[in-house]
Parts: sequence; structure tokens; C-alpha cells
Amino acid sequence: MSTATDKRKAPAGERVADWADGRLGIYSLAKANMRKIFPDHWSFMLGEVALYSFIIIILTGVYLTLFFHPSMNEVEYHGSYVPMQGVLMSEAYASTLDISFDVRGGLLIRQIHHWAALIFLAAMMVHMMRVFFTGAFRKPREINWLFGFLLFVLGMFTGFTGYSLPDDLLSGTGVRFMQGAILSVPIVGTYLSMFLFGGEFPGGDIVARFYSIHILLLPGIMLGLLVAHLILVFYHKHTQFAGPGRTNNNVVGMPLLPIYMAKAGGFFFLVFGVISVISAIATINPIWALGPYRPDLVSTGAQPDWYMGFSEGLIRVMPGWEINLWGHTLVLGVFIPLVIFPLVLASIAVYPFIESWVTGDKREHHILDRPRNAPTRTAFGVAWLTWYFVLLIGGGNDLWATHFHLSINSITWFVRIFFFAGPVLAFVITKRICMGLQRRDKDKVLHGRESGIIKRLPHGEFVEVHEPLTQEALHTLTAHQQYTPAEIGPTVDENGVERKVSRTEKLRARLSKAYYGKDNQVAKPTVEEYKEITSGHGHH
Repeated sequence: MSTATDKRKAPAGERVADWADGRLGIYSLAKANMRKIFPDHWSFMLGEVALYSFIIIILTGVYLTLFFHPSMNEVEYHGSYVPMQGVLMSEAYASTLDISFDVRGGLLIRQIHHWAALIFLAAMMVHMMRVFFTGAFRKPREINWLFGFLLFVLGMFTGFTGYSLPDDLLSGTGVRFMQGAILSVPIVGTYLSMFLFGGEFPGGDIVARFYSIHILLLPGIMLGLLVAHLILVFYHKHTQFAGPGRTNNNVVGMPLLPIYMAKAGGFFFLVFGVISVISAIATINPIWALGPYRPDLVSTGAQPDWYMGFSEGLIRVMPGWEINLWGHTLVLGVFIPLVIFPLVLASIAVYPFIESWVTGDKREHHILDRPRNAPTRTAFGVAWLTWYFVLLIGGGNDLWATHFHLSINSITWFVRIFFFAGPVLAFVITKRICMGLQRRDKDKVLHGRESGIIKRLPHGEFVEVHEPLTQEALHTLTAHQQYTPAEIGPTVDENGVERKVSRTEKLRARLSKAYYGKDNQVAKPTVEEYKEITSGHGHH
């Protein structure tokens, strides 16, 4: 009599997983990283909104490419939109009308695509401001700041090429604006314009060229930057706000699987749903109301999307200066803003390296600053935002004038004045507010929180009872680091030999004092001060 051993086969899913793991090493990779901890704070969702908006842009963009014809060949429209029947237009404009009125769900997809692009850039901007104000760009994340900055800049130009594709009167006006800026470049401006448009404006190739740039070149670069950005976030571990048990060597939060992934998945569909609702009830870029582009026409009230508004504001408020050199006209009224625009962007990109040089701090930072504890940095950020919104007003000066019954010249002069005065005022006011908040934090640590309870003392005096703060609150208010301003040091050594101090060293000392001098940070309360007050000497 013989016995047989039953060998039950593993389920099909498990066999496939084992096969893949033997070739890709997925299990060991997942085991090492799927339990990675992520902190939980609402402000970290800003980056996720940008990520999910980008995914929505890709999904809707793929659908739109199936029906769009990137051609400037002239055709006569015979589609379902009756007011345009018989009108001569480009194939690009005609196919966009077909997407809007004849393709099932086409108009909604167009709206979702455009709204997602606006929200993508808005989320990136707010996310970058969160990173800036909390100091999350410090070592080791300077490179990741550059990746995020490049994503924002490339997103701006991707959006510009995207809303130029329908070849309607509004987008054509924007392309004409861009061509005028290119022509203002000395010596090479006319050549650049001819190469870009394939001849005299508007040429016959610009839509096809913008189409290739919009769906292939820029999204490909952005996708690579996005992957690199997320890899560095994963590698460096996430930053976190100060709190009990949180140090530069650990992360307090939730594991990636299953909690964080479940929340992220739900949040994606929430973002998708909100964008879809906005797209369904608020029409954006109604090209059928504008008509096809003609070089001899300009759309009234023409405005770019919000993220390009400040660049247009620079040109609108600039005086129409021109100079003639050797028989050539240099249009300073356009060329100077064209130079300022990239310089401002470059200053934002290199700021982490400037602050690192000023502080001389080479340590890794995984704990975030509270904006009030870095008043100079916070003031710089608010000054930049003020400058941006002032120029945004300048970019829409005609709409401000018509909607609020104001003089367009008054608005232009307001923008010209506050172009210089606005950031300075914002810097000073923000810095004073930060210093006031620091003093209030120190007072709360030493005296406790105001309870709102009024107590009458035996001798008749009325005082407010202060409640002591919890240990968690005390830690949050006192966990920040305070820098000592850099000093030039003695200029004469022990042998009486004078040392030459370089201009760079002097500049660094001045900047360091401006960042961390006595007027920029309130000394943290000491244990001795706390004990003296809480022991009952003059404390109620």
C-alpha cells in the first residue's frame, strides 16, 4: 500500500506575484518602503492638490488629442454651431468647435482640462509659498526646491502654449503679445520671430509647433521633474512641524500603507470631483463667443490666465520708452520688462543658496520653522507676493477701469508707484507683525494663556487669571533655533599684522545682521525667567 502526498498549488495571484518578485525584487522593495512614515498636517495636502491636478490634466489631455487637428489650413465651418456656419477659420479652431459641440462630453473635458491647469499652477504656487515660509527648502532639499521651481515655470509655458492652440481671437491676441516681446530683443529678435512662426506673423506653422511643445516636449520634461521631485521627497523623508517627540532624526505620523495611501486615494477623487463641478457650472474660454483669430483684429478685454498676468502687467505699466542706436530702434518699454521677468524668477530659484550662504548653516533641517520666527524671510515672501499682485492689477488695468468706473491712467500710475512702494511697505509691516507675534509667544510661555476669567483680589484689584500652557504648547513655542549673526572678527592678528577683509565677507556680515540681529528675533524665555514668574512674584 502506497501513500501519495498532496501538493496544493498556490493561488494564481500569489504565483504571479512570486514570478514578478523573482525578476524585479518588488517584495523586498515594498517591505523596505511601504511602511515609510509620513507626517499628518493639512498644509502638506497643497502639494498633493498640484499632483492630482497634473494627473487630471494628462488624462483629459489624452482625450482631447484624439479629436484636435493642429493645423492652420483654412476651412469653411459647417458644424452644428449655427452662428459660425460658413465662416472661414483654421482647422485648429474648427476642430475645437467640434470638440465643444459635437464630441460626446468634449466641452466638459475641455473645461476640466483648462480648470485643472489653473488649479495646478495655483496649487504649486501656494505649495511653494508653504515651503518658503516654513524653511522647508533648507539642506538637504535645495535641489528639490529647484525641481519644484522648474515645474512651476514649465507649467506656465505649457499653459501658455495650451490656451494658444484653439486659434481663437483671444489666444491669437496673446500670441501677438508674445511676438511683440520677442521682437523687442536687440539684434536677434526678428530672427527669433521668423524661426518661431516660420515666416511673417502669424505664419502657417505656429499651432502645429505649439502642439508638439504642449503635448510632448514640456509635459515630458515636467513628468521627469515630477518623478525626481517625489523620489527626493521619499529619500529625504518628509519635513514636519515642531512638537513633542519630533526631531531631525525621526518622523512622527502615519505609515504609507495602508493609511496614507487610502487617504491619498480618497483625496484624489475629491479633487477630481471639485474640479469637475467647477468645470460644469463655470465656463472658461468660450471660444465660440470670440471667433477665429484674424491678425487685423484684437479682442477687447483680452487677458491671459492668472499666472501670466504679472508679466503682462510689467509691460502695460512700463512707459513707452524708445531709443535709436545706429539706425536701429530699441523698444525699452517692452525689452526692460522682458529682462526683469527672468531675473525675478531666477532670484526665487537661488534663494535657498543665498540664505544658506548668509547663515553659514550646513546642517540638515527636517523640522520646519514657524514663519514668525524667521521674520526677514517671511517679509521677503510677503513683499514678493505684494509685488506680484500689484502687477496683476496692472495686467488687467482695462478691466479694473471698466468694472469699477476708474480712470485707466490712474490705475496705471497707482501700479507704477506701488511697484516700488508696495513691496517695501509689505516688508516693513510683515516684519513688525512677526516681531509682535514673537513677543506674544514669549509672554504666553512666561505668563500662560489668557483664560478670560476675571478675579478680584482681597485688596480690591481686578486681575485676569492666566492658565499655564501644556507641555506640548510650551515645546512648540520654544523649539525654534536662534542664530547668532556672523561677525567679521578681529582685523589684526596676535602679531599685529592687519588682515584684509574681503568685500564678500563684509557683505555676508551685513546680511547676517539684517537677518538675525537684535531687531529680528526676540530672545527665547529662559528657565530662570519662567521659574521666577511662576514662583508667585507678581504673577496672578
